[in-house]
Amino acid sequence: MNSTTDSLEDAPAHRSFGRKLLGWLTEGVLILIGAVVIATLLRTFVGQMFVIPSGSMENTLKVNDRVLVAKFGGFQRGDVVVFEDPGSWLGPSTPSTNPVKIALEFVGVLPSSGTEHLIKRVVGMPGDHVRSTEDGKIEVNGSVLDETGYLYSEEGIQVAPVTVPFDIVVPADRLFVMGDHRNASADSRCRLAEVSQNPGESAFVPTSKVVGAAVAIVSPLDRLATFTLPETFTEVPAAVEPAPEEPELIHVEPGC
Repeated sequence: MNSTTDSLEDAPAHRSFGRKLLGWLTEGVLILIGAVVIATLLRTFVGQMFVIPSGSMENTLKVNDRVLVAKFGGFQRGDVVVFEDPGSWLGPSTPSTNPVKIALEFVGVLPSSGTEHLIKRVVGMPGDHVRSTEDGKIEVNGSVLDETGYLYSEEGIQVAPVTVPFDIVVPADRLFVMGDHRNASADSRCRLAEVSQNPGESAFVPTSKVVGAAVAIVSPLDRLATFTLPETFTEVPAAVEPAPEEPELIHVEPGC
């Protein structure tokens, strides 16, 4: 008789524990869903992290650096920007098949490791007249850039700003971009002389493809840094003429 009584007395306690456990689980799921929603909104409208896959932006950026890119505030000449492949800049790649990794990258918990984005420095904005000088420097709207502060160097030897001469005007809604390691970057310079139905078009990045400007290196810890606009770009005047609808290729040669 006592055992029956004990069993009946224990039942409410078991039900109470079950309700508490269900409440904890429900609360945990709601917190997780809320965190995912917030992370997704931040990734969509505020910022996104990317992993640097190559050395085209050395020494400014190194392979495997994690970079935070702001999706607000716009960008300007001299900024380092991440953009979607405008078409044929990147070769074929094998996307990740790990569903967990894909999901975490999508919501912004992990930095994007996709191979469909590139990162370069904006040298020319729409309407800018960009050309190489006789002594191998870059001139934008009549102002010669001093690029010594960010171009790649090794053992005191810095890469040349440009080796193949060119003279162009950036078309409307397009950007002219270059990597800081000019010897390891297949950028806008390299596509100016490509033979196509619309000569030079593939050399310029549509502004609609830009994800945003890089604001900081967030990992590894010994690489923590924020990005500042190189002073030389503050001295570049605005374009004199409205941006043309098509690229103006005043002088281009194959190679870069």
